[in-house]
Amino acid sequence: MKILNISIFILLFIGCNNKSQENNMNSKEKQYNISEKANKIDVKNIKKHIKLQEKIESDEVEYDDPYNLTIEDLKLASSIIYNDLISNSYIEPKAESFNNKIETIFSISHSSNKCVSIDQKHGYIAVFGNRLDGNPVTLEQNKYELYSTTQNIFINTNKQFIFPMLLLRELININGDNSYKIKVPRYIIARNMYLFNDSKPQFKWLILNDQNFMESLVKTFGYTQDPDLLKWVIERTKFNKNDPQDYGKLFWIKQCDGSLKLHANTFKVLQKLYVPNDSSDNRFILDNIKGYVEYLGTDIRSPQNNLALEEKLKIMANLVYFVEQYKYDPSYNDASIMMGRFRYFINEKDFEILKRNNYFNLPKFKEWWDNADYDAYIADGEYNGEWGNVNRPLNPNEWRKEHSKK
Repeated sequence: MKILNISIFILLFIGCNNKSQENNMNSKEKQYNISEKANKIDVKNIKKHIKLQEKIESDEVEYDDPYNLTIEDLKLASSIIYNDLISNSYIEPKAESFNNKIETIFSISHSSNKCVSIDQKHGYIAVFGNRLDGNPVTLEQNKYELYSTTQNIFINTNKQFIFPMLLLRELININGDNSYKIKVPRYIIARNMYLFNDSKPQFKWLILNDQNFMESLVKTFGYTQDPDLLKWVIERTKFNKNDPQDYGKLFWIKQCDGSLKLHANTFKVLQKLYVPNDSSDNRFILDNIKGYVEYLGTDIRSPQNNLALEEKLKIMANLVYFVEQYKYDPSYNDASIMMGRFRYFINEKDFEILKRNNYFNLPKFKEWWDNADYDAYIADGEYNGEWGNVNRPLNPNEWRKEHSKK
């Protein structure tokens, strides 16, 4: 990975496909004559910067007079990409519509510097993807890694599109007669047309060819407003005990102000996907949720994913509430005993937090909690290895004779 520094604002790291996939995604090269685009493509300046970029240092190569990328490199890359977007029928959205989409997709506000760097002087925004400190920066104040095999994304606020910073030689070939071929990778065109032109064909292409980016929209930024995208991400995300945090990204995100946001849309899609007698992998939805609840509950008072105890309880309560509904639906014959498991994991002080928060406004939560005292008894024996061929649990009627409902 090449690591380059630039006097520039912030970057957003987003996963991309491997190099061989990128090569397959390149859009068909178009031959332009310089006279046709002279007002937009500054060939002389581009050639100059291509030469300068040859002296960018890497882990393997050092120069006595190395070249660091500047805002001019960013502008030139942006201009090439913009021209190719327009030539591929990209419709530049109006500024208000674009800003609203940016806020919705990346969970940022155009008028706020939280989690973003807004440099009005140059007309670019970049979003923190892995560092939510909310510190405002300008191009002149900070140096960040700009170019690497892991793509980053910038937002052009003047022309209304998003793009990664690529080296100029990756975007254009200039011939000896100053004619040139633009070779902008197709994924850049597809991302913009999907996100800002609502292109269904580009959505289909992206979920086949740009999967890391599409997953990151949901899992990194919390974009859940596209039900087709959300459904696609949900169906390819299973609980994995070796990476339990990944499953949790379907349900919540920490916002720029540090507050927790739950994804209500995820629960809506899950409810549509989980149907009786389903033979697809969707029949394991409740099992996946159970695995994540157990991950949170097993060490509930220890730090996990920067979550406070009250935040963990809120996440768990909503997940448990979603699963518990199927206990009362005869179409499912569900035996997850999720509310009982929740009762097993938390103590009296935790329950006081639930009461203080009005059970996080979940209408039937208290009723289902009270009904799950026997399930908590079963869960206790299950987790502590008490149930076996010799030591069997009491049936509900036997147990109830010894325990009044609390």
